[in-house]
Amino acid sequence: MQPPLLLRIVTHLVLGLCCLVVLLPLLWVLRTSFADKVVAYQLPPALFFTPTLDNYRMILVEMNFGTFFLNSLIISLTSTLLAVVIGALAAYAIDRYRAGGDAMPIVILATQMMPPIVLVIPFFLIFKDIGLTDSRTGLIVTYLAFNLPYVVWLMMSFMKRVPRELDEAALIDGCTPMTAFIRIIVPALLPGIGAATILSFVLSWNEFLFALMLSGNESKTLPVAISSLVTQQGTAIGAVSAATILAMLPMAILYFAMRRFLVSGLNLGAVKG
Repeated sequence: MQPPLLLRIVTHLVLGLCCLVVLLPLLWVLRTSFADKVVAYQLPPALFFTPTLDNYRMILVEMNFGTFFLNSLIISLTSTLLAVVIGALAAYAIDRYRAGGDAMPIVILATQMMPPIVLVIPFFLIFKDIGLTDSRTGLIVTYLAFNLPYVVWLMMSFMKRVPRELDEAALIDGCTPMTAFIRIIVPALLPGIGAATILSFVLSWNEFLFALMLSGNESKTLPVAISSLVTQQGTAIGAVSAATILAMLPMAILYFAMRRFLVSGLNLGAVKG
């Protein structure tokens, strides 16, 4: 039975309003990124103007944002790859072989109960002693340490949806546990791998606090570089908008590339009851 016409109209209006709340700020940032200095600060704001690429030219050529973008990309991709590989193996060992005992899931979750800001100074002092400050390696290790528990916890929830009969059948057919994991578990775990990849990449890409404390001129990431555009002399709103659009591109590309893996339950029906 179809809902009444009035209810459908109200529902579409509410959904449209929610979409506007989400999209309008993004569209305004995109608009401002193509505005010159006069138009960007103009009040009331002008809706129609001649677009310019001056803001993008300034951040990429004059401010060297290409290097900061590359730093963020290398650090985020490397830490995400390591977190997903280690996290999948850890979830497999914990769920199938009870590694660490029944308390291990709680221990993993407990590691995330401490506010990250408490660990900034210890991380800085340790990394200073071993020479990992102002290096990509230091940030990769840091992000891996913080993202891995999230990835393991997420992978464990997806691992429980993979029937044990799949890997048991593979073991009976002569596969080793590692071969069974690679050939049987990983394909069935693709939804979890996709979700974990996006989560880990977004957390690494957007992280600011540890990047601010542990990075320097050689390893500065995009969030730290964007914050440097806000100074006591004012905010370069056009440059900030252009840098924000630049920072959103990898996450948008990653989402559209991985979205088909986010549909859970791909393993349903693999084993008949």
